[in-house]
Amino acid sequence: MAEKKTVSFEEALRELEDIAEKLERGTLSLEDSITAYERGMELKKVCSERLVDAEAKIEFLSKAPSGETVKATVKKKKDETPSKPVEEDLF
Repeated sequence: MAEKKTVSFEEALRELEDIAEKLERGTLSLEDSITAYERGMELKKVCSERLVDAEAKIEFLSKAPSGETVKATVKKKKDETPSKPVEEDLF
């Protein structure tokens, strides 16, 4: 198995985009396509884990000193309108 090294989210995403582009072009051999796909799945996992970590940090930073959540959720639907003003400056 390949040597484990820490890659940043941006590096993983960039490599994942490169792999997707190569696979879409269809110029790789079957073996190379499978290897690229496997690497892509590893990178997808790295990106997903980093996003989950970032979301957890955002939620932690969004807590008021009393422990209440300042912002109920990190993700909002596009058509959702807040019923009351949302705190803009969390820091």
